[in-house]
Amino acid sequence: MADTPETTLNAALANPRADMEALDALERTLFSLSYASGEVGSLGSVIDPPKATAQRGKALSCLQELSVRTLCDPAVGPLLDRLEKEPELVGEQRLAQIRVLRRDRASLLDVPAEEQAAFSLLTVEAEDVWHRAKAAGDWESFAPYVDRIVEAMRRMAGYKNAEKDPYDVWLNEFEWGTDRAFYDRFFSHVKECVVPLLADCMASRRKPSRDCVAGTFDEERQWRLAADLARLEGLDEGALWIGRAEHPFTSGISRDFVVVTGHAYADNVLSNVFSILHEGGHALYEQNVDAAYAGTSLAGGTSMGMHEAQSRFFENIVGRSEAFAEPLLAQLRRHFPGQFGRVTAHQLYGAENCVEPGLVRTEADELTYPLHILVRYEIEQLLFAGEATAADVPGLWAQKYRDYLGVTVPNHTLGALQDVHWSGGSFGYFPTYALGSAFGSQLKVAMVRDGVDVDGACAAGELAPVRAWLCEHIWRWGRAKDSGELIEAACGEPFSPVYYTDYLTEKFSALYRL
Repeated sequence: MADTPETTLNAALANPRADMEALDALERTLFSLSYASGEVGSLGSVIDPPKATAQRGKALSCLQELSVRTLCDPAVGPLLDRLEKEPELVGEQRLAQIRVLRRDRASLLDVPAEEQAAFSLLTVEAEDVWHRAKAAGDWESFAPYVDRIVEAMRRMAGYKNAEKDPYDVWLNEFEWGTDRAFYDRFFSHVKECVVPLLADCMASRRKPSRDCVAGTFDEERQWRLAADLARLEGLDEGALWIGRAEHPFTSGISRDFVVVTGHAYADNVLSNVFSILHEGGHALYEQNVDAAYAGTSLAGGTSMGMHEAQSRFFENIVGRSEAFAEPLLAQLRRHFPGQFGRVTAHQLYGAENCVEPGLVRTEADELTYPLHILVRYEIEQLLFAGEATAADVPGLWAQKYRDYLGVTVPNHTLGALQDVHWSGGSFGYFPTYALGSAFGSQLKVAMVRDGVDVDGACAAGELAPVRAWLCEHIWRWGRAKDSGELIEAACGEPFSPVYYTDYLTEKFSALYRL
């Protein structure tokens, strides 16, 4: 009978080489459980029949519990301690693995395994309810799950760090080193730029038109377009599965198996275009982590902020750039020959970047997008502080959309039910979308400084130079380096939101002739 990770750990004792074998065995087990959870969790929600939800939830709950018990086994702590004392023998990669495993373990160690398993079961059930609630515009049926998830996350945050604000605990989980004070400063800077810039754009007499992208677009042709866009981005098709989902997402099951989902609307072809480019950015990150990290705790993106930097980079800095308009137009003409024959690249660029305060985050223009994130960030703080419950959310949502975007929310489907994130317990995730946009702006400046002709690559539809720079400075490192370390190494300075606001100001001032 083969040794289990536990027997291998116990047998290792103080033998460094045996300890390294034990570490490798631990990583193999954790990877296997993660792979199974990733495949069941991501593909299950897309391909399972409705009756499978309960059983899928039980399977995921069991896998989660096994993973927690494996990582939190009492023998793991001493193993990591012993290995850390042998840096020359262990080597740089294993030392990085030890650091990441220790951090992952610390975040789980004091949370009872049964609590985490119950949370996994709750979120599977909540996501199923969310799908039905969104279709029906029925916030009331979903609201109890929001309250239960917030309560569970507050409770788990207390186990993780009883001295820290519960929401700060979860913000830090999604982006290491952040808290409300960090995001308050960040969003304050962004608001000082975006709010007056938005007002100036809306008052301008030189507004781009969306007329050139109006019409009805066959959905099957949109999916063929999506496959070509993934190819244009540079995704490894042999390691990619593209599917359809109510809410687009990407799941990096492994370096060699990335799930990308999108949606197609017959009356909005650009929605499909930019959701695929966005999710493709996530997928590029997952597919280009150093192959030596495969099957270890270093695989995958280092944080959600850095992950969103990649998705927002390819959606906006590449996809919505003036330089990329011609290659994108060529793809649109190929798949919809009768609808884009007379459209110019300049017209398409304007249509892609038309500033229109709206209701739906995923369809938002680049300028108003951070305001959508701000709404969610402020509501999440109120929920975690106990200053609001799920019953209050629709009213808060409507008020904040009036205040920040000047729009009236007509129903829950276009309001608080539009995003899937809360059903999965992703409170604290939303701020990383805006942070990722800011990361991407700073990375572009460094990329150009290093001699990469970003506009030239976009105009030619040959993104290899862009991918090569990102791979060298960001992607290949996986979880071996945190976002702050990556930014400073790539850019020669710490993160600064100034690059983001400068980028927005320059782009939209030119578009709107301000």
